[in-house]
Amino acid sequence: MKKWSLLTLVFALLLVLGACGSKDSSKEDSNSGSKKDTITITNDFGIQNEDGSSDSVKDEVKVPKNPKKVVSFDMGFLDTLDTLGIDIAGVPQDSIPSYLKKYEGSDYENVGSLKEPDFEKLATIAPDVIFISGRQASLYKEFSKIAPTVYVGLDTANYMESFKKNTELAGQIFGKEDQVKAELAKIDNTIAKVQGETKDLDKKSLIILGSEGKISAYGPASRFGLIHDVFGFKAADEGIEVSIHGQNVSYEYVLEKNPDIIFVVDRDAVVAEGASAKKDIEKNDIVKKTTAYKDGKIIYLNPEVWYLSGGGLQSLAEMAKEVESAL
Repeated sequence: MKKWSLLTLVFALLLVLGACGSKDSSKEDSNSGSKKDTITITNDFGIQNEDGSSDSVKDEVKVPKNPKKVVSFDMGFLDTLDTLGIDIAGVPQDSIPSYLKKYEGSDYENVGSLKEPDFEKLATIAPDVIFISGRQASLYKEFSKIAPTVYVGLDTANYMESFKKNTELAGQIFGKEDQVKAELAKIDNTIAKVQGETKDLDKKSLIILGSEGKISAYGPASRFGLIHDVFGFKAADEGIEVSIHGQNVSYEYVLEKNPDIIFVVDRDAVVAEGASAKKDIEKNDIVKKTTAYKDGKIIYLNPEVWYLSGGGLQSLAEMAKEVESAL
């Protein structure tokens, strides 16, 4: 009887040890699975402060793969997510370009404006990931307290490399790698077509942004510099200061450079109701003396695409079509 009790005790002990081993193994499997279900992203970007100083952020974040609640404060990235068929939980509804108008609907949460996010609403939504860019960069820490936050702003000095990096990142996070590859191939073909047409073009161009009665110029490596750097249009002025707001210039400057083509981004059309830089430029007597005006080569670019949602799969394709019209 004692012998039987001893065997029973040994058998029970083996069962307990086996169960512990099974739990440890299960725990390891669970941890292994959790690692596979997240992607580690390094945010590395600069912040321009209002006083003119700058700071930098370098931070690693873990983002769940195939996140369900997605918020995007960058319209270009929203454009890309829309192309990929990703469900969106919230957007800043005051700055939606018309071709993404559906996101103004009640099916989507309004999370404030591009520069003034509604952090209370964000906390209520409890998103799995938030995508931001330059306009929200200074608020990165506040966003990070609510959810994993990913910076998807464009590096305009390396436009295509930056654009492709962001697009491929979207593919990795949402399991859309094959679709992204196909979409990027289309973009490459479109750009190659424009480059083929500008390769031997012996004409110079100038990019200006009109805002509140004033104009600023943009050159290579700038916010709109892909016209030169990517699409291949020669610049009328190679020395334009690289700045997010452009270099303040006069209409006399425009005449002095006398470009063959002038590309215009009308900021007023998207931020000031009833205002139009286009009207100011068209009636300006100095502009009328330029070669671009005389040849009918003042190209008014879609400000929604260029000012609000640049760097998206849809917007970049549209940009290519618009600059091609100058040819």
